[in-house]
Amino acid sequence: MAIDTMRPCGDYRTSYRADQTIFATRLTLIFCVIAVVALCFAPFFFSRYVLSLLIQIGYLGIAALGLNILVGFSGQISIGHAVFFGFGGFASAFLADKGVPVPLAIVLAGLWTTAVGLLFGLPAARVKGLYLAIATLAAQFILQDFFVRAEWFTGGTHGAMAAPFTLFGHDLSGDDKYFYVVLFFVVVMYLGAANLMRSRDGRALIAVRDHYLSAEMMGVNLTKYRTMAFGISSFYAGIGGALYAHYVGFMSVEGLDILFSIQFLGMIIIGGLGSIMGSLMGTIFMVLLPEATGWLASALSGSVIDQVLHLKDGITYMREMLIGLTIILFLIFEPDGLAHRWRLIKAYWKLYPFSY
Repeated sequence: MAIDTMRPCGDYRTSYRADQTIFATRLTLIFCVIAVVALCFAPFFFSRYVLSLLIQIGYLGIAALGLNILVGFSGQISIGHAVFFGFGGFASAFLADKGVPVPLAIVLAGLWTTAVGLLFGLPAARVKGLYLAIATLAAQFILQDFFVRAEWFTGGTHGAMAAPFTLFGHDLSGDDKYFYVVLFFVVVMYLGAANLMRSRDGRALIAVRDHYLSAEMMGVNLTKYRTMAFGISSFYAGIGGALYAHYVGFMSVEGLDILFSIQFLGMIIIGGLGSIMGSLMGTIFMVLLPEATGWLASALSGSVIDQVLHLKDGITYMREMLIGLTIILFLIFEPDGLAHRWRLIKAYWKLYPFSY
């Protein structure tokens, strides 16, 4: 219990309301506020390259959190998360092209993606496990084919242009400005997910994950909550995809393949299934892993290892191999993810030298 909550001595909870706060301790709240305030000064100290990585972590972290709500909190599976991410980007670009303000288009794109997710989530009410994985895999290929054929919506194989983000007539499309837009959405979406998990619906999702028969006997509507998990997951993916589209200024079907969906799964596995903080930690890891691979290849350029492995020519394949290898290693040696390891580290320093 101490490892899960890390509450200081004398911090007693005498009601369910007090026990279900978003932040376990006041110190945790202070650290989170300090971290957000410190990030507000990031554009003044970091280069555009670092800001682009932070923005990438932001919109991918939102989409990964949605997948974690589906997989980690409700115990279901999805191998087609990338296409819902892409649908949100195409929907927001389409709405902005029709004259809808970009901030409103992003929110509407999330709702539009929710409707699509609910449609493909209907099989979740009747199937589970491998059969559900095959159903979501079908969604991956169905929507990919739709993106190619629906030229009125996506531009087909040519893609669609996404309008720059503007708010009250001010252009916020630069890295130093768009960073604040992504930071705002990250804070809102992560607080929303944390608040959801401490609500009645959030506890019902967890009950469905832990033991669906017991949950059904206690009055939990399995059909409702399994389908709702897909809707929430799609909403987060749509918001992340919309932020990506308006950041890049272009949305294309290229890149929305099954490998991208596997990368989303890798983010939540590495970060920790059923952990809100783990979704962000896993995203940071997966975003920085290719960068670290590139730095390593540059450092080894001209060496014996480079001559044997041809790092410069095979750097793309190395990144894909490292992603798969990392997922396997985490499943073997750290199945609970980085969030669990972080809790163990905090517990060690809090309880040292008394390990009990």
